[in-house]
Amino acid sequence: MKSLTLRGFKSFASSTTLRFEPGITCVVGPNGSGKSNVVDALAWVMGEQGAKSLRGGKMEDVIFAGTSSRPPLGRAEVLLTIDNSDGALPIDYTEVTISRLMFRSGQSEYSINGDSCRLLDVQELLSDSGIGREMHVIIGQGQLDRVLHSGPEGRRAVVEEAAGVLKHRKRKEKALRKLDAMQANLTRVQDLTGELRRQLKPLGRQAEIARRAAVIQSDLRDARVRLLADDLMALTRRLKQETADEATIRERRAAVERTLAQAQQREAVLEAEAAEQAPRMVQVQETWYALSALRERLRGVGEVAAERYRHAADAQGEERRGRDPEEMEREAAEVREQEEVLGARLEAAEELLAGAVEERSAAEAALTDEERRLQAAARAAADRREGLARLRGRVDALGSKLQATDAEIGRLTEARAEAGERARMAEEEYRSQDTQVAEDPELAAEHERAQEILEQAKGAAEEARDAVDGPRRALREAHDRVGAARGADQSAQKEVTALQARVEALELTMGSAADGGEVLLAADLAGVLGTVASLLSVEPGAEVAVATALGAAAEAVAVASLDAAEAALTLLRADDAGQAGLVVGDGPAAEGERPPLPDGMRHAIDLVTAAEPVRSAVRHLLAGVVVVDDLPGAASLVRASPGLRAVTRDGDLLGAHWALGGGGGRQSLLQMRAACDEAAERLAAAEATAERTADALDEAVSAEQRAQALLEAAQAAVGEAQAGVNRAQGGLDKVRARLREAAAEAAQEAKQVARLQAAAQAARQEAERLSTAVRAAEEARERDAVACAELRERLEVAEAEPLDEDDQDASRRDELTDRCQELRAAEMEARLNVRTAEERVTAIAGRADALMSSAAGERRE
Repeated sequence: MKSLTLRGFKSFASSTTLRFEPGITCVVGPNGSGKSNVVDALAWVMGEQGAKSLRGGKMEDVIFAGTSSRPPLGRAEVLLTIDNSDGALPIDYTEVTISRLMFRSGQSEYSINGDSCRLLDVQELLSDSGIGREMHVIIGQGQLDRVLHSGPEGRRAVVEEAAGVLKHRKRKEKALRKLDAMQANLTRVQDLTGELRRQLKPLGRQAEIARRAAVIQSDLRDARVRLLADDLMALTRRLKQETADEATIRERRAAVERTLAQAQQREAVLEAEAAEQAPRMVQVQETWYALSALRERLRGVGEVAAERYRHAADAQGEERRGRDPEEMEREAAEVREQEEVLGARLEAAEELLAGAVEERSAAEAALTDEERRLQAAARAAADRREGLARLRGRVDALGSKLQATDAEIGRLTEARAEAGERARMAEEEYRSQDTQVAEDPELAAEHERAQEILEQAKGAAEEARDAVDGPRRALREAHDRVGAARGADQSAQKEVTALQARVEALELTMGSAADGGEVLLAADLAGVLGTVASLLSVEPGAEVAVATALGAAAEAVAVASLDAAEAALTLLRADDAGQAGLVVGDGPAAEGERPPLPDGMRHAIDLVTAAEPVRSAVRHLLAGVVVVDDLPGAASLVRASPGLRAVTRDGDLLGAHWALGGGGGRQSLLQMRAACDEAAERLAAAEATAERTADALDEAVSAEQRAQALLEAAQAAVGEAQAGVNRAQGGLDKVRARLREAAAEAAQEAKQVARLQAAAQAARQEAERLSTAVRAAEEARERDAVACAELRERLEVAEAEPLDEDDQDASRRDELTDRCQELRAAEMEARLNVRTAEERVTAIAGRADALMSSAAGERRE
């Protein structure tokens, strides 16, 4: 040590530095001068944590407590500087300063050469040099007496600490704690590994289900994309139509704006002319006012003359002529009756309207409740399926755990049997040890027998190892076949799922005719045969050409006769169900001579096979249509025969006065029918392939299991043979050891007997431990079996519980939807009736009063 600095430590209130020169340093002084505080400072800075070792009640007592003339301090600090020029401390400094700072709050800070560190760092640094706080480099009062009066264990501890063993012991304890923690972590990892291994099979099945679900979702997305593409094309056509209508409206608007501009120009001209004629207008108004005054004067004169004339007429007793007041009163009464009748009709119409509104509101509320019920039923079904899936997963997990427990019980039972056999052999060997050692001739003969047994066991082990190679190769080949069969089965399942989705989508698309065709197919009318596409069979490759030649008839509805067609059209007109194309099947066939065609061209009717009811209609529709390979051939055919129409296999129609074609059109029903038939054939082939691959997979799995069983049997035989070799070798070694020890002293014989006894005891203990483990494993298996049985019963009950199909039936919702539409129409009709009645009442109101007033006036006159 080079120096020791104290600041606020016990009695050293001011900073005090003690420098230590080479040699022996003594600190002398009277009692109470602080000599022991220097030693306490050394122990404290080197990491002492006991307050009693520092002669205090608590650790805060090391801080200067103050005097009558000096206040207490808030912290204590000690710095110890050590000369490390000889490298005694494991640090790359020639001078090391260790400091410790403590506050009254109890917080401590350590540092080495000014860098903050931990207490453990200080202790390890000092322990490597042998001057730590527990290395007995500081001997306090009474410590020597305690060492001298201590027992053997205490003295041993002192000697070991003085010899530097303490640091290694602490490191050993620390390493042992780490090993214990590592062993606990390893046990936990093994448990987790075993649990995960048991869960691999159920998770694999779930992953396979997830992959199938992904394929189905992909097919569903494709189908939705195709439907959206069809919608996009329809909306695009509608947009083009709207754009054309908008252009027309813009043209009309431009024309109206031009007319408006002309009218505005005409208005400006007229306003200019009016301004020019304004003075004349003033003169005309003055003249008009003068004439009006004159007219009033003349009117007054006329009224006076008329009054005089009337008086003269009354004087003469002449009767006045006019309408009869009684007739006017009768007319007013009739008007009042009509008004009352119209008012009654208005009230009845308003009552009907109120009833229609109330019924419509009730129907809409019922529809809303039904939709909520369907949604709740769908959610409940989804929750039930999810619960069943979780329950199945738990059952599978417990089943896997039971299998693993059975395997563990089997392994422990075999190990227990082997331990018991070893214990029995050790006991027998222990009992026969004395006689075997005493008789030399018998030991020699036993040595020869053991040698022969060893040779036989080695030969059996070699034969068993050779026998293992064949099952191992068979197992490897079976495993490869299982992998190939599983891959083929998965591919076949994916193809079957994709084709099923495609067939369903095509059948759904072809399930209804356009517009009113759907109504006809659903009405079940007599004579309606179905869609034309469903009654035709076209040679592969000619679907597009035939669909183009048929045109709208390919998507029409086939009827058996003109009467059926009349009934169908009457139904569509009466129900206002839209329009539908009809193909009548009982008309005369369009027969006639068909001109010969060049090579590569065929009449369209020869490529189509139609059902008997529509055969004549199809022949009529395809009369004069020739299927060619390309447009140049079509053009040459039409030029040569203008009466024919040529259609290419790509769908371009060319005639003498009409042509149709281009790209980007949607698929026709014939194309979809052909695609559906093709997909159905491929689906059947794929299902057959899937069945074959499933059978192949089952056979491969069975072969793999058989190969695994053979390999396990061969490996067991190898193990038994190797165990025999080991036993023979052990027996031979024992005989040799006994031969070597036959001439040894009795103490060696006793040692051999003790070793054999210890081996037998160890074998018995191992057998008992394995028996305990087997019992524990059997108890765990019983608990797991009971839990698995309970879960299986719950699963069976849950699966047996029927799903209420009525809750998911959407027929009532459809009925309510139709009912709401009908009630809305009835409400609209009622509103129109009320408005009409109101207008009639308004028109007739007041006429009766006017007639009565007129009648009263006539009476007065």
